[in-house]
Amino acid sequence: MTALNTIQRGRAQLPRRVLLYGVHGVGKSTFGAMAEKPIFIQTEEGVNDLEVDRFPLAVKYGDVLDALSALYSEDHDYQTVVIDSLDWLERLIWAEVCAKRGVESIEDIGYAKGYVFALTQWREVLSGLDALRSQRGMQVIVIAHAQIEKFANPETDSYDRYVPRLQKQASALLQEWADEVLFATYQVHTKTTSEGFDRKRTQGIGTGERILRTTERPAHVAKNRLNLPDEFPLDYRIYAAFVRGDTPPTNDQEPAEQGA
Repeated sequence: MTALNTIQRGRAQLPRRVLLYGVHGVGKSTFGAMAEKPIFIQTEEGVNDLEVDRFPLAVKYGDVLDALSALYSEDHDYQTVVIDSLDWLERLIWAEVCAKRGVESIEDIGYAKGYVFALTQWREVLSGLDALRSQRGMQVIVIAHAQIEKFANPETDSYDRYVPRLQKQASALLQEWADEVLFATYQVHTKTTSEGFDRKRTQGIGTGERILRTTERPAHVAKNRLNLPDEFPLDYRIYAAFVRGDTPPTNDQEPAEQGA
């Protein structure tokens, strides 16, 4: 057999790897809870009010690895693994790095090398998730909170944008790994009114509508490999329909319960 005999063609039918990040309380955990037969690996207490199966709260990095190992090696019928959340997992990873090197804070490791060392643990977690995806057929959803950072665009002036609340090198690794990076937020419109003397006042107006943004824009990072619409309601059923190539449910169907 030659290398040419191994060439493959067509779309690989593998479960998705989704990095979902967003503002506080928008419904990120609810999105994960709506996935097919989910099991949560919780690093923070964000799903206590949701009817979902979950491992006990991870208090050290090894707890997360143990959960991944159990899902890989033991019999179960879960179809989606959800890590909630990445920014709290990052704290466990930093504690692991510090313990191995005998320091109290990751900042005590000179020249910011502590964050580079932490990438080893991140890759270990991603390797475990990839094994669940490729060998156990599980979809992966990893959840993070959002923060605003100053982005130095070489083609324009610097501006603020939303990004996952992670150290930059870890964030870049996770964004590259994920099939979709989705930003969850509230729909906001602005209204400008005149107050006289050439003064204007701009107000933000929101209806509470929760949305997913799937394509990178100056205000946020995002990506998708499915040619998704730039924006659609924050509802796992709609995302899943796009993944399957089906017509997504309409707004007159029963809305999903929102939460963390």
